[in-house]
Amino acid sequence: MSYENIIFDIKENRAYLTIDRPPMNILNIATMGEMNEAITSLIDNKDVKVLIISGKGEKAFSAGVDVTEHTEEKAEEMLQVFHDIFRNLSKLNQVTIAATKGFTLGGGCEVALFCDMIFAADNLKIGQPEIKLAAIPPIALLIMPRLLGLKKASELLFTGKIIDSKEAEKISLVNTVVPVDTFEEELKNFVQPFTELSLIGLKFSKRGIQLGLENSFLEGLAQIEKMYLEDLMASEDAHEGLNAFMEKRKPNWKNQ
Repeated sequence: MSYENIIFDIKENRAYLTIDRPPMNILNIATMGEMNEAITSLIDNKDVKVLIISGKGEKAFSAGVDVTEHTEEKAEEMLQVFHDIFRNLSKLNQVTIAATKGFTLGGGCEVALFCDMIFAADNLKIGQPEIKLAAIPPIALLIMPRLLGLKKASELLFTGKIIDSKEAEKISLVNTVVPVDTFEEELKNFVQPFTELSLIGLKFSKRGIQLGLENSFLEGLAQIEKMYLEDLMASEDAHEGLNAFMEKRKPNWKNQ
């Protein structure tokens, strides 16, 4: 399917969603609607194992949501369409990777933060500057303290500070930083290991991490035990993985 504001492509077991509004890849309501359509198409897909989200060009992953759509008459629609991105991403079994170059600000930063991992170029400039407009970033408020801890998250959210790739890597906001000139090749190498795994293993790993974040240790452990015994061990791939190990062969994943 063709889109006006994004490029969405599936190659083998990888899906690529590129925000196609250079140079700053601003997220307006139309763009976010297309992103939601592309993301939801992956919910029941058993072939794709990784979703890579990026921005067109080298200047920006995305500099955020269109300020002109923050007006009183459009704010509710804008917020719901924007937050649908995260509701839909939370439903995916696939590994989600934000491939970020340049400015990754505001809503663009929130999209990157919500992905399972952030793969960054050395020209990255990332932050949540909403506070400077007396506004707030709801998604970042929810998840940045989980990622960075309360003190560092509060510093970034309360000041609206924009940090570079070096500091982002230092505080573990991103997984890795590579030169922008070799970005595409190194991204392929970064993604490759996930494509060799069972989607079932990835699915239940993601679910287990979320259960751990949402519950106390004992509550989370009980739910993960239940998931392991009732769901994971009922899957074909769990048995295939064990059999392949014992038979000293490469597993033949069915992703079910």
